[in-house]
Amino acid sequence: MTPEIADTGLWALLIAPLTEFGFMRRALVGCVALSLSCAPVGVFLLLRRMSLTGDAMAHAILPGAAIGYLLSGLSLTAMTLGGVAAGLLVAVGSGLVARSTVLREDASLAAFYLLSLALGVLIVSTRGSSVDLLHVLFGTVLALNDAALTLLVGIAVATLAALALMYRPLVLECLDPQFLRSVSRFSALAHYGFLVLVVICLVAGFHALGTLMAVGIMVLPAATARLWVRGVPALMALAAALALAACVAGLLISYHADWPTSPTIVLNLGAVYLVSLLVGRHGAWRSGQHGRQRHLRA
Repeated sequence: MTPEIADTGLWALLIAPLTEFGFMRRALVGCVALSLSCAPVGVFLLLRRMSLTGDAMAHAILPGAAIGYLLSGLSLTAMTLGGVAAGLLVAVGSGLVARSTVLREDASLAAFYLLSLALGVLIVSTRGSSVDLLHVLFGTVLALNDAALTLLVGIAVATLAALALMYRPLVLECLDPQFLRSVSRFSALAHYGFLVLVVICLVAGFHALGTLMAVGIMVLPAATARLWVRGVPALMALAAALALAACVAGLLISYHADWPTSPTIVLNLGAVYLVSLLVGRHGAWRSGQHGRQRHLRA
């Protein structure tokens, strides 16, 4: 540490909280894992026009996690398995409803979303305390233990590996899904594999940020990055960087100002999105000057 940093107090303001306290170090590691897993998945959600689907599925995992809580308390394993099972059930169920009835998939997702949210809140609130309900809804990123960190890091590694393996089919499905179905037999695998990735990333975000905030770290960085760059690899890299920067800023602000961490992180992401909406390379001001460009570079 240089004397200049020590004299100005920048070390105490920016570095010391993240290095001197164990709970802050664990929160930082968890935020790095979430940024590397959720933000790239959010890019494909955005490109597939499924951002609201991600929000619906984030709330759909709540009853499964609540049933896990009901059976085993705040057990990481039970709540994770319950959340994954509920998310996959809603994803598959909404598709089946869309194929067998006159309802479209967005309507069935909205119905499942409302039912899941109401059922999950009912289960937790009738069998637990208000503290337990806040833990489920808003997460406890500052209270991550070693088991939760292992889960988050494992999900991040698995997500990055799966995205690397499915990159070309996912990009093709975003650009021309009918062409992918005509030339490849892996179209269905890419579609349902991507839904599985969304669910497990939302479960990871649920443990750290809560069910109400988990989708924020997935959608907002991707939407912000889309206002600056056009290539898919650049979108994924910038989205992950924005998510990590917002998480670090959120941890520091919540530490110094004594604010709740999860909403602070999401508000940071929202502030960057609003600024980018105005001054981004493809934002409102520049698009008005040079015309709108929607083409992507794979």
